[in-house]
Formats: sequence, C-alpha cells, structure tokens
Amino acid sequence: MTDSPVDMYVPSFGHGLGEALLIEWVAAVGDLVERGDVIAVVETDKASTEIVAELAGRVTAHSATAGTVLKSGEPLYRLAAGQPGPA
Repeated sequence: MTDSPVDMYVPSFGHGLGEALLIEWVAAVGDLVERGDVIAVVETDKASTEIVAELAGRVTAHSATAGTVLKSGEPLYRLAAGQPGPA
C-alpha cells in the first residue's frame, strides 16, 4: 500500500437518494483512522448515516464543511493511506 494521498468519495445513499447534508466531521484533519472508523455523519431525506473509512491512514484534507450538501461520487476527504498507526 502507498502513503500517497488518495481522494475518498461520497458513497451512494441508496435508491433515489443522490445527495445528503454533511452534519459533522468525526475524523479531523490529521487524525489516524482504521478501516471502518466513522469519518463523518450525513443526513438524507430518510435518515442520518455514518460514513466510514474504506482504508486505514491519516486524514489529510476535508473537501466540504458541515452544512454542505454532498452529491454521491464527489470527493469527500483525502487520505494518506497505509500510514502506520500509533505505537
């Protein structure tokens, strides 16, 4: 695995739901995350949903601020994947 930053994208929210409101960031820029850790909380017309990390690494940038409407497939955050966790 590489430690080059990679863009992570807004997932699909299901049938007919192409966008969601970003409620909060759980993982701050600089945080180390493991696969499955909660990155952000979003809200669709139907429910609040947690977006989880697909890869382990360090969050290097957010692509949106809380209160932003996100569309499926847009960049959400940047991750330096493959960085070692704390000792």
